[in-house]
Amino acid sequence: MNHPLLSSLGVAALVAATPALADNPLLRPWTGPHGGVPPFDQVKVEHFVPALEAAMAEQLAEVDAIAAQEAAPDFDNTIAALERSGRTLDRVTTVYGVFSSTMNTPDFQRVEREMSPKLAAFFDKITQNAKLFARIDAVWAQRERADWTPEQRRLVWKIHNDFVRAGARLDAAAKEQLSQLNQRLATLYTQFGQNVLADEGDYVLYLDEKDLAGLPESVVAGAAAAAAERGKEGQYAILNTRSSMEPFLTYSDRRDLREKVWKTYYSRGDNGDAKDNNAIVAEILKLRAARAKLLGYQTHAHWRLEVAMAKTPERAMELLEAVWTPAVARVREEVADMQAIADREGAGVTIAPWDYRYYAEKVRQAKYDLDTNAVKPYLQLEKLREGMFYVAGELFGFRFEPVAGLPVVHPDVRVWEVERAGSGEHVGLWYFDPYARTGKRSGAWMNAYRIQERFERPIPTIVSNNSNFVKGKPGEPILISWDDAQTLFHEFGHALHGLSSDVSYPTLAGTRVARDFVEFPSQILEHWLSTPEVLNRYALHYQTGQPIPRELVEKIERAATFNQGFSTVEYLASALIDLKLHLAGGVEIDPDRFERETLAALGMPKEIVMRHRTPHFGHVFSGDGYAAGYYSYLWADTLTADAWEAFTSGKGAWDREIAQRLVEEVFSVGNTVDSAEAYRAFRGRDAGIEALMRKRGFPLPAAAGGR
Repeated sequence: MNHPLLSSLGVAALVAATPALADNPLLRPWTGPHGGVPPFDQVKVEHFVPALEAAMAEQLAEVDAIAAQEAAPDFDNTIAALERSGRTLDRVTTVYGVFSSTMNTPDFQRVEREMSPKLAAFFDKITQNAKLFARIDAVWAQRERADWTPEQRRLVWKIHNDFVRAGARLDAAAKEQLSQLNQRLATLYTQFGQNVLADEGDYVLYLDEKDLAGLPESVVAGAAAAAAERGKEGQYAILNTRSSMEPFLTYSDRRDLREKVWKTYYSRGDNGDAKDNNAIVAEILKLRAARAKLLGYQTHAHWRLEVAMAKTPERAMELLEAVWTPAVARVREEVADMQAIADREGAGVTIAPWDYRYYAEKVRQAKYDLDTNAVKPYLQLEKLREGMFYVAGELFGFRFEPVAGLPVVHPDVRVWEVERAGSGEHVGLWYFDPYARTGKRSGAWMNAYRIQERFERPIPTIVSNNSNFVKGKPGEPILISWDDAQTLFHEFGHALHGLSSDVSYPTLAGTRVARDFVEFPSQILEHWLSTPEVLNRYALHYQTGQPIPRELVEKIERAATFNQGFSTVEYLASALIDLKLHLAGGVEIDPDRFERETLAALGMPKEIVMRHRTPHFGHVFSGDGYAAGYYSYLWADTLTADAWEAFTSGKGAWDREIAQRLVEEVFSVGNTVDSAEAYRAFRGRDAGIEALMRKRGFPLPAAAGGR
C-alpha cells in the first residue's frame, strides 16, 4: 500500500482521512496502564492486512525522510532517527506474531500466506535504500568520536553491520535478486510452519478405556479433557504434540500404541501428502545457499555464524563432535540396561525407538529407585509458577502482582505486573499462556510484546511465556513432569532476561543478543528448580499439601545424569544435521535421504531418532532464526555449566553477590557489549568444555579447550 498521503501524513492522519482504517485497533497507539497494552480484545483477523500495509507504508515514508535529509549525517539525524521509526509497525507485527503462534486459524493462515512475502520485500526496501545506507556508512566512519557513549558506538556498529549483511552494498540487479530470494523464502517458511501445525492438529489418536494400561491418572485426565474438547466425550485423545506424546511413550504398556504414537509424531511433515515438507526443505536450502553466495559467503552457515559467539561453523562443529562420541557411548550403555530389563520380563522385544522412554523409566526405577510418577504429584503447574516468582524475587529483586482486566488474546492468558521489591518501581508486564489449544503451535517459548528502552523516555517491557500443557478437569491442579518443570523455568529465564534489560536503544535491548548466547540466561535458571529452597516451598503434593520428601529429592539428584545419552544424542543429531545441511552449499538435497545417510555415517544409534526430524524442524525451516544455529543450545550450555559452578563452588545457589554480577553483566546489558565480553565480565574468563562434560556425566576429552 503506497498511499500518497503518507509522504506528508503519518498513520494517525491517514487513519483520520481513510474511513476504512479509522476503526482498525491495530493502528492506534496502545492505551491503558503501564505505557499501554496490546488491544487483543479488539483485534479481528480482517484488521491485519490493512494495518500491516498502512504501517509498512508509514515506515517507508519515515525512512525516505531520513535518507533525503540535506543535513550532514550524524548519530541523531540518522541512527537515532532509525530507532524512532517504525513504531506503528512494531505494534502491529507484535499482535500479528501472537496470532501466528497462538491463534492460527484458517482465516489467519490466509493472511500469513498473503503477507509473508510482502513483509520480506518491505524489509529489503529499507536495507537496500542506497541513500539511507550512504548516511549510515558516513556515520560509521565517525565511530571513533570521543563524545559517543559505548552503547552508541555499539548501536552504530550493529545497524551498519546488519545493513551490510543484508546486501546494502550490492548493485541494483543483485539487490533485486536478493529480494526475490527473500520473498520466496518467506512464503516457504509460512507454508512449512502451517503444514506442521496441520499435522499436529489433524493426527489425533482416540483411545478407549481398554487402551489406557500403564498410564498414570494425570495423563488419563488430560487425555479425557482433550477428547472432550474435541467432541469425543468418554474417549481419550493423545495429541500429536510433544507434551502429549512423551508421557504416553513413557508409561503406556501397549507397545502397539506406543509405536503408532511414535510414528505419527515423528512423521509430521513427512507423510507424502499435500502437507509433506520435503520439497519445501529442499527449496529452502537451495535458496539459502544462493543468498549466501550472492552476499559473498561460502555457505549459509558461514553467513549466519559470522555474528554468533562461535564465529565459524568449524568451531560449532568442533563442539558438537567433541560431545557426540561420549554421548553415543552412553546410549550403548543405556540400551544394554533397558534390554536386560526387557529380557528379564520376558517381553521378547528388541529395544526400538518407541520403547526407549518406556524402558528408560524402568531402568530409572531399578537403578535409582526413582519413579517419575511418584514425583509428578508434587509438581503442580501453579505452585511451580509461584516458585519461579520466588526465584525472581530472591535473585533479581522482582515482585509479581496479578493484574485483572487487561485485554488478552485468549481467556486462558493471565497477566502479572512486575515491580522492584522494596521501591515498587514498575518493571514490566508478564503474560502467561500455559495451555494447549487448536491453532497454537506446540512447544514452549518466550515472546516480547514490547522491548524495554530509555532512549527518549523510559518504556517498560512486556513479555510472555507460552506453553502447551494439557488441561485436566476443571478445578483440578495441572500436574507436570520434571522435564516440563525444567522447561517452565527455562522459558521463564528468557522472560527474566527481557525484564532485566536496562538499555537505552531498543535495537540492543532485552534478548536481542547473539543466537548462541541467548539460551545461556534461560538454561542457567533451570538450576534453581532443584534447590531445596524451591522444592520445600513449592513442590507440594496436590492432595496433602506436604512438600516433596527429602529422600525423593536425593533420588532426583542422584539420577541427575541419568538418560543423558538419549537426551544428548537426540539433540546433537538435530544440531549436526542442521549444520551439515547448510554447509552442503547449493547442491540438490533430498532431505529424507540426506538425513538417513548422514546419521548412518555418524553412527546414530538405531534406537533413537533426531529430536526434530528435518520435515518438521521448525527452529530451522519455519524461519531463519536457528538455521545453521541449532548448535546454540549446546554452546550456551557450556556457559551455563561453567557459570553454575561459580555458584556451587562458592556460597551456593543463592549467593547474592554472584547473582547480582550475573544480572549486571549478562541479564541487563542486552547487546550493548559483545556476548563473549559479557561472559568474561561475569566469570572473569572464558568457559571451557570441562564443566559441560561434568554436568552430563561424560568423560573429559583428551584436550579440552575454551569456548
